[in-house]
Amino acid sequence: MRWMTDRTWTLWGLALALASCGVADGKEKGRLTPATSTIAPPAVPMVSDMPVRVGRPYKVRGVTYRPADDPAYDEVGYASWYGEELAGNRTASGERFLPTGVSAAHRTLPLPSYVEVTSLDTGRTILVRINDRGPFSADRLIDLSRGAAEQLGISGHGHAAVRVRRVDPPVEDSLLLRSGRRAAERMEAPQDMLFGLRQMLNEGGGAVEPEFASQRSIDHSASVPALPPGKAFVVQAAAFSSEQRAAKAADRIGGFVAQSGDVWRVRLGPFTDEASARQGVEQAAASGFQDARIMVND
Repeated sequence: MRWMTDRTWTLWGLALALASCGVADGKEKGRLTPATSTIAPPAVPMVSDMPVRVGRPYKVRGVTYRPADDPAYDEVGYASWYGEELAGNRTASGERFLPTGVSAAHRTLPLPSYVEVTSLDTGRTILVRINDRGPFSADRLIDLSRGAAEQLGISGHGHAAVRVRRVDPPVEDSLLLRSGRRAAERMEAPQDMLFGLRQMLNEGGGAVEPEFASQRSIDHSASVPALPPGKAFVVQAAAFSSEQRAAKAADRIGGFVAQSGDVWRVRLGPFTDEASARQGVEQAAASGFQDARIMVND
């Protein structure tokens, strides 16, 4: 289904955009939308695309998964999105997470790498930079930043059906994403293509990607409280003053929310032994919560 190269699509789209300057609504089929027409670009330092890291095979919850540099990656599945709950945290690539940027978390693709994400509902297609690992829910293929979800038009939904295809973008587009801005939208997918992709998704043709284990080093020497009889360990990943933000963070790491007064705590567990609790710390850190700690369940 890839009839043209990425650069050919871009040049053709630019020509169409120039040819349709007189169209008032700017929504003719095939027309590109300017990358920065609706929001001001954030003033952030430009990040680098080097070095590119694939990562070694890893094990999560007893299953071994293998990251791969797959230039032909092309799958359908479901996308979710995340935002302010991780703002400023380090991503798996070592960069600071920028909610307004157009980035995403993926379990196996190299860090960084670039993908086209297409909404199977509307056909809208955007360019996204992969710089983090996740999501941890096996029913989701990719986790978009809030900025990416807004550009794709799915920020009002918990999840959306998408196609994710690995691409090698033009230099100018990668520069925009690396500086926290939007690249131009790609050509919309035609309806006959969307019909076929939705059929693949409904028939289970989309890959269920392996979950990811942290490439960060975890401090295993941290002290662990003694476990009283009849009690269990929990891992506290974060605490929020907003229940909504806590719920989104818990969903991202596969945890739960425990309220204490006006504070909502995001936790994993309970765990019956120290070894399992330490795995919970790794799971939380892999999703961006590097200050997670082991506690006795209260």
